[in-house]
Amino acid sequence: MRNREFAPAPQGRDRNAENVEGNPFEARSSERRRHGPRHGGGRGEGGRDRKDFARGGRGRGRRGDVRVAILALLEERPMHGYEMMLELAERTHGLWRPSPGSLYPALQMLEDQGLVRSETADGRRQFTLTDEGREHLKAHPHTSAPWETMVRQADPGDLVLREDLRHVTVAVHQVAEAGTAEQKTKADVLLKELRRQMYLLLAESLAPSEG
Repeated sequence: MRNREFAPAPQGRDRNAENVEGNPFEARSSERRRHGPRHGGGRGEGGRDRKDFARGGRGRGRRGDVRVAILALLEERPMHGYEMMLELAERTHGLWRPSPGSLYPALQMLEDQGLVRSETADGRRQFTLTDEGREHLKAHPHTSAPWETMVRQADPGDLVLREDLRHVTVAVHQVAEAGTAEQKTKADVLLKELRRQMYLLLAESLAPSEG
C-alpha cells in the first residue's frame, strides 16, 4: 500500500500547485481531486469524510487543511505519515484524523514542490521539512497551529463526550485483556444498556412536545 501511495507520478502529470506563485495551499480544485481519492461522495482533500472530522451541527470541529497541518508538524520534527495522523487526532481530541487518502497525496504534493523531503529507513518513509519549506512558513505565517484553531472553534460538548468515550474505551480494553469470563459478560451487558440509553436520550428530542 505504501509503495502505491508514493509511486512516482507519470511524466505528463499536470502539476498545478507548482504554478500557484509558490503557495501550495491555493491549488485548483482539479488538482485537489487528482490528489484525493473520491469515495462515498468525495473523500480526501476535495470532499467530506466522516472519518476526517466532526460533521454537521453548529460549533462542531471543522476539517483542517491537511497540507498546512503537515508543514506545522514537520516544523517541530521529522515524522512518518502514520505518526502525523495520530498526532493530529490527539491534538484535536479526536475531532480530526486525516485518512491516508488525504494525507499521503498531500505529502507527495509537498515533496514535489520541494517543501518536504522523504527518506526510507527500516521500511518506513520519514518526512522532513526542507529549507524551502521553512522559508514558506515564514512567508505565510499563521497566528496559531491548525489543530489549536480547530479545538478552539469546536463545540465544548463534543470535546467532553470524546474524552469520556476515550476513558470508556480504555476501560473496555482492560476488561477484555484482564477480565474473567463473568466480568466480560457483565461488561457486555453494561455496554448494551449504555447504547440503549444513548438512543433513548436522542429519542427525547424527537418526541412531540405536549400542550
